[in-house]
Amino acid sequence: MADHITIRKAEGTWSVRAGGAVLGESANALELVEGDYPSVIYFPRDDIAMAFLDRTEKSTHCPHKGDASYFSVVTKSTTLSDVVWSYETPKEAVARIKDHLAFYTNGDVTVEQI
Repeated sequence: MADHITIRKAEGTWSVRAGGAVLGESANALELVEGDYPSVIYFPRDDIAMAFLDRTEKSTHCPHKGDASYFSVVTKSTTLSDVVWSYETPKEAVARIKDHLAFYTNGDVTVEQI
C-alpha cells in the first residue's frame, strides 16, 4: 500500500444523507486516511440506495488509488452534481475500496457516525 495511505474498518455505524434523503447506513464502512488530508469514509455499495445515484461523465486520476468515477445524487427536491466517487478498479495497494462509494461532505451531503 502507498505508505501514506491507511485503510481500516470504520468503527461503529455510519450514515450518509443528501437532499433530505437517507442514502444509506453501514456497519461495514471503511476509513481511508491519506497523508495530511481528512479521513474519508467509504460505504459498501450494497449499503447505499443506488436508485438515488446517477453516473456522470466526470473522471479523475489519483496516482495512488487509480481512476475515480463520479455520480450525482438525485432526490425529489434537488440534484447534487458529482458529489459521489468510486474507484471501480483501484490499484492493488488499495483494493479494499473496490465496490465502495465516498461522498463530498459539502453542506448538502452529511456523513456521520450514528
